[in-house]
Amino acid sequence: MNHALSKYSVLIVDDEVPILNQMSFILEDFVAKVYTATDGITALEQLSNHKIDIVITDILMPNMNGIALISEIKKRNIPLAAVIITTAHSETNYLLDAIKLRVDGYLLKPIMADEMLELIDKSIALKAKEDELWLKDRMLEGIGAFVGGKKIEIIRYLFEHVDAENVFYGSYEDIMAALNVSKPTVVSTFRQLIEVGIVTKLKNKIYRVNASSNSEKSGIAS
Repeated sequence: MNHALSKYSVLIVDDEVPILNQMSFILEDFVAKVYTATDGITALEQLSNHKIDIVITDILMPNMNGIALISEIKKRNIPLAAVIITTAHSETNYLLDAIKLRVDGYLLKPIMADEMLELIDKSIALKAKEDELWLKDRMLEGIGAFVGGKKIEIIRYLFEHVDAENVFYGSYEDIMAALNVSKPTVVSTFRQLIEVGIVTKLKNKIYRVNASSNSEKSGIAS
């Protein structure tokens, strides 16, 4: 697996107690904490009372089904690393609703341990990537309030040419050629990004973009 699951807490929601116990038994060896609920209402109570990172929920349940639960999670803006649906073949007509709610993964019953663990891992990785892209978009919006013209183009180029670790290995010359900008403009932009903490210089011509920086506090001048 690419991600250590041991730091995550999981909430399993299913009204079939044998399935609930089976999934709990499997996950207890891999995650920090397992919580359980037999319907959506109880699940929301668990989410209110505990720090939960991942929700794995069945669709058809009494009191509040899985679709209604996910909808309520979205309405309340409960921060989660992943939301996964478990479904039987007979419940596929509900999947369109799940897709509209942008769940992170789907598990087909009967649940297989290796498939469940692999899906959780992939869902976390995908969600992390989406969050990273969202943060970068918000950073660009915030920075755009302070800069314009060529500088915002340079910053966008920088964001689009980092590796998986947010490290930029390109050169000033690459940016100058791609955007038709002068070297002083590129140098000035990098200097200001470093000053406000959006970029960190690792070594000569190697920089890391700090994607979690609060761009709204940036003092970059145009």
